[in-house]
Amino acid sequence: MVSAVVLMNVERGAVNQVAEHLIDLEGVQEVFSVAGQFDLVALLRVPDNQAMAHLVTENILAIPRIARTETLLAFRTYSRQDMEAMFSIGFESEPPG
Repeated sequence: MVSAVVLMNVERGAVNQVAEHLIDLEGVQEVFSVAGQFDLVALLRVPDNQAMAHLVTENILAIPRIARTETLLAFRTYSRQDMEAMFSIGFESEPPG
């Protein structure tokens, strides 16, 4: 799996509309409306680099009213679930005594 974070600036008053378009795209896992330099943050997860290129350069950029994007391609993904699973290998809970 390939993961990426896309930071977006959208035209004034278009945050909800753009977010609704984004979440309908296959590969877009979550969309956040945020405060700060960017208006929206999208978390993407697709099977391979070709699918990521298609999602970002064709599908996302085709959504009207997105003014600017910055895509951060993930090299490695860390999650609480992954870390807990990694550290629990070989440790089994003892039966109640």
